[in-house]
Amino acid sequence: MSGTFTATDAVELAVVERSGFIESRHVGSAVVMNGEGEVLRTLGAPEAPIFPRSALKPFQAVAIMTSGVTLRGEDAAIATASHTGTLRHVELVRGILSRAGIPLSALACPPAWPEDQATHDALVRAGGDKDRLFMNCSGKHAAMLVACRQNGWPLAGYLDPEHPLQKHILDVVERFTGERPVATGVDGCGAPVHALSLTALGHGIARIATSRSNSPFAIYREAGFLGEALRENGWVVAGPGKPDTVVIDRLGLYVKSGAEGTVVASADNGTTVALKILDGNLRAGMIVALSLLRDADAITRADLEAVAPRLDLGVTGGGHTVGWVRPSYG
Repeated sequence: MSGTFTATDAVELAVVERSGFIESRHVGSAVVMNGEGEVLRTLGAPEAPIFPRSALKPFQAVAIMTSGVTLRGEDAAIATASHTGTLRHVELVRGILSRAGIPLSALACPPAWPEDQATHDALVRAGGDKDRLFMNCSGKHAAMLVACRQNGWPLAGYLDPEHPLQKHILDVVERFTGERPVATGVDGCGAPVHALSLTALGHGIARIATSRSNSPFAIYREAGFLGEALRENGWVVAGPGKPDTVVIDRLGLYVKSGAEGTVVASADNGTTVALKILDGNLRAGMIVALSLLRDADAITRADLEAVAPRLDLGVTGGGHTVGWVRPSYG
C-alpha cells in the first residue's frame, strides 16, 4: 500500500516535557526554502508524498478565483479557511451562497457542530443541531459552488475528481507546485486531496505567498489578492485563539495548517516552511514552523517569543504549568 514516509525516515521535531522529563516525542519531516524556491534546509524525508489536507486550500482558492469568481477580503479568506464555525464565519458563507443564488442544500460537506465553544454552547441551548454551514470547510465549498455557477458547470457532483472544477483545481496545483500528485484521496470534507511532496508543497505556497495583486499575470494577480485577504483577516482563517489566527494577527505571516500534522508558513521575504508531524498531532506544528523560520532569519527571536505564549504549548499538572511542548530538531 502506498503511503507517506516512515518513522525510520523521519527525524525528531519536537518533544513534550513534563517536570523535566521528556514524556513524548513528535517525529516528522520539514523543508525550508527561500522565495525563489531554493531549498535552504531539509529535515527527514521532505521528498516523500503527503496529503496536505487543508494546506491545499490556498491552491483550491486560487483555482476558484481564476475560474472567473471575484473573491476579495473576507470572502477570499473564508474560501481558504478552516474556520471554527462562529456566527461571523457562518454569515460569510451564507453571503457567498446567497449572492450567487445557490441554496444551502447544495453544500456537500458533512454537517458538523461549531468548533468554537461559545457558538457550540449557544447552539445547544437554542435546541440547534449540526449543520453543513458549521463545518470548517464550508467556505471552501461555498466558493466551489459559486465557481460552478459562474462557469455553467453542474452543482451536483462538484466534488467528483472528474468534475470540471476539480480538474481545474488539479491543474492549478500542478502549476504552482511543479509536481504531478502521486495519489488522490477523499479529504475529511469530501473534496479531493492530492498527495504531494513537502518540497513541492512548500514551493507552491512560496509562489502564492510572494504573488502580488498588481502582477501582469492573472493567476499570480489572484494569488496576490488571496495573500492580502489572508494576512488582513486572520480571524476568518481559523478562529479566536487558534494558532493560524494568532500567528497571522501577531506576525502577519502567510500560514495554513492542515489536519494530520501539516503546516505551511511563509514570511514577508518569501522564506517558506512546509512540515508534517508524522503522528498527525498538530500541537507542535506551528512552533516548529516558526522556529525554522527564525533559524532562517525570516522572523526575529522577538517575534517568536511574542507569539509562543499564545500557542497553547503549556503542559499542566494539578492546574499548574509543569512543562512545555518545544522544538527539538537538530
